Amino acid sequence: MTETKRKIFIAGHNGMVGSAILRELSKTHSKQILTIESSQLDLTNQKDVMSFFRKNNISQVYLAAAKVGGIYANNNNPAEFIYKNIMIQANVIHAAYEFDVQKLLFLGSSCIYPKNASQPMSEKELLAGKLEPTNEPYAIAKIAGIKMCESYNRQFNTDFRSLMPTNLYGPFDNFHPKNSHVIPALIRRFHEAVINKSDSINIWGTGEPYREFLHVDDLASAAIYLMNLEKELYSSSISPQQSHINVGSGNDLKIKDLSMLIAKVVDFNGSIHFDSSMPDGSPKKLMDTSLMNSLGWRQKISLEQGLKETYKWYLENYN
Repeated sequence: MTETKRKIFIAGHNGMVGSAILRELSKTHSKQILTIESSQLDLTNQKDVMSFFRKNNISQVYLAAAKVGGIYANNNNPAEFIYKNIMIQANVIHAAYEFDVQKLLFLGSSCIYPKNASQPMSEKELLAGKLEPTNEPYAIAKIAGIKMCESYNRQFNTDFRSLMPTNLYGPFDNFHPKNSHVIPALIRRFHEAVINKSDSINIWGTGEPYREFLHVDDLASAAIYLMNLEKELYSSSISPQQSHINVGSGNDLKIKDLSMLIAKVVDFNGSIHFDSSMPDGSPKKLMDTSLMNSLGWRQKISLEQGLKETYKWYLENYN
């Protein structure tokens, strides 16, 4: 049976995470990569997902498909975030079980951890406190995905794994002026300031909070590494009801220092002003990545190198 199961399905291959996994797998993997456009397969439709898995011999699934967005989108469309994410996960995970998929890797988010989690946030912080209210529905959906993988492993002896990345950036990120995350938002703002010959730029908040960032290509390498880790080694590193693993750079920096680094990359030479009347969010968000590191994986792309590559991609795709 193993001989005929030749396909690796990347769910969400057009997104930032899925496209990075696709790029990385395309370099090295001899197995046939399987992708499908969302216009051809609605992952929230159980019947269609089951039919898709029935027709394709799939050995591995990278579950990177998700409904994502910033604070504004999460606050205004909470029903959409919880419904779509839970349905996608439930359908894909159950179909993987039904059609005897050998391995599945579920991609989560650092927002699964409580708002006031101990720093750095280790895997044991999950469900130890209240979530950040602004993205609670999304976080609940992601926690459900982890628990679904664990439950199927416990009941059916499947090999479904979960990886929780820190803040990601890189090619195919969302550079929308209003609802993008901090790195793409700053790249766009500094770039526009250079184009418009502005001599100063205003940034929300004090610039004092610390944040951690990981290039999406590093995440892709971590995902493939964890997927292919021997089951015995993986199982010995986790427990049946705490099986998710964090991935990050292990280093954080102030938003102020990040801003100066992006200004350097974009070649903005004006002054940077921080508007302390605007909210800062959590003072620190850093993942404890010691477990993933102990399994032999390390980040390769430095923040400055990654920012240069991301800015290059932005110039090629947004101008």
